[in-house]
Amino acid sequence: MSVRLDVPVLCGSLVRLEPLHPRHAGDLARAAEEDRSAYGFTLVPRAEEMDAYVKAQRERAGLTPFAQVRVADGRAVGCTAYWDLRTWPGRPELQAVEVGWTWLAASAQGTGINAEAKFLLFTYAFEALGVVRVDLKTDARNLRSRRAMERLGARFEGVLRNWSPSWAPGEEGKVRDSAMFSVIAEEWPEVKAALIARLTRP
Repeated sequence: MSVRLDVPVLCGSLVRLEPLHPRHAGDLARAAEEDRSAYGFTLVPRAEEMDAYVKAQRERAGLTPFAQVRVADGRAVGCTAYWDLRTWPGRPELQAVEVGWTWLAASAQGTGINAEAKFLLFTYAFEALGVVRVDLKTDARNLRSRRAMERLGARFEGVLRNWSPSWAPGEEGKVRDSAMFSVIAEEWPEVKAALIARLTRP
């Protein structure tokens, strides 16, 4: 499914997810250069590439990209997206969606922004779009990302070999093994309650 979703701004107390726009490029360029040590398996452009990156994300078929705007200072500190939209066989209604293309500035990591952004995206997917499944995936070697997905309440489903392009340095043009996670509609109430408790914990 190549159509882009028409999603409004999604607002939380820590992060605001705004449809990605060229106006975000300056903030994102600074965010991407804060500390790149956590980006070993993640596609994060360099500052000088950010204008082209934003343009490409906005034009990519089937991708609905967002800037992650930190509420505390109004700065865009990362990106995320809905991706790989799948409809029911023979019907136009949306069945499933992936949450991906996610990265955050070093200063935004470990602050609750990632958890709240996922909470906003999951809530909209299940409660507004009516999907029965949300996918997440990461490089199978990315243990930090895998642990983060587990803390969100997503269930590990296994590793698909040679599944996705590798973004690891020196592996341009190669494919990676992808660790697959999901949340399904029947699990969402429990996952939602756990995320709310996590986000409201002092």
